[in-house]
Amino acid sequence: MIRSRVIGCGVYLPDNVVTNDELAKRVDTSDEWIRERTGIRERRIAREGENTSHLAVEAARAALKDAAIDAGEIDLIIVATTTPDETFPATATVVQSRLGISRGAAFDVQAVCSGFIYGLAVADNFIKAGQAETVLLIGAETMSRLMDWTDRATCVLFGDGAGAFVLQAHEGGGTSADRGVLNTMLYSDGRLHDLLYVDGGPSSTRTTGYLRMKGKEVFRHAVANLSSAILDSAAKAGVSVDDINWFVPHQANQRILDATAKKLGVAPERMVSTVAVHGNTSSASVPLALMSAVQDGRIKRGDLLLLEAMGGGFTWGAALVRW
Repeated sequence: MIRSRVIGCGVYLPDNVVTNDELAKRVDTSDEWIRERTGIRERRIAREGENTSHLAVEAARAALKDAAIDAGEIDLIIVATTTPDETFPATATVVQSRLGISRGAAFDVQAVCSGFIYGLAVADNFIKAGQAETVLLIGAETMSRLMDWTDRATCVLFGDGAGAFVLQAHEGGGTSADRGVLNTMLYSDGRLHDLLYVDGGPSSTRTTGYLRMKGKEVFRHAVANLSSAILDSAAKAGVSVDDINWFVPHQANQRILDATAKKLGVAPERMVSTVAVHGNTSSASVPLALMSAVQDGRIKRGDLLLLEAMGGGFTWGAALVRW
């Protein structure tokens, strides 16, 4: 059978580092308050004029270089983002143009923090259906543009960044030993809208709006939903949670990561965590965390990875990938 294999990955972070102490000068908070509740120490914030597409293009170039292929070989570009440069066109088409690609298709996927998992599912299905051979998948966000900088419950949580995969069709044996994407599991529940949303949009207020969140409720649903998605993904592939080498979760809050690990009976050390230095970068957080573990040597060729995320909507999902 055809498997979607990750042949390259890349990331990009703005050079503007904002620490908790710096935030404490702008809003009623402190380094201790933020660390105790979230595990976050710092985050990257895009500078004026540095748009989501800029971050996406840099991550894409790094992924193409890692894959050792030319941009012209890309059949499809998918950008997972909730912070597009413009209402339209899709940020993916901006990326396509800046990479000098004039063939194939390009579009955005919007599932907030679950965007990269949703995008991975779309890319995998395009490849399996034979509609694309090589796909560039990017998660890119400038979440700082959605922050109410007077709301200490939300503005301290988020950061900006981008991560990208190059996926390519390869033949597999149809077992869990295959390299590549083994399965993807996607879920949503629109009844939970009011727990995490942005209070604006072109159709409703003609404004961008600000992010609003009921943190305690989000925490409760995140641990339950993500644990369930992980178990579903493992069961579908015929593997156990113990067979998974590394869990690469969405980096929302260290307490969510710890609680999910505890619920699954997984050692916290198997959960890749970059939330302390990235904050919550929404759809960019999974590839940013994964690349961190690849670069420091934790994730190795052949390792079994479980990627998972949950975001506003609610949306959530998981993907099992043999690296």
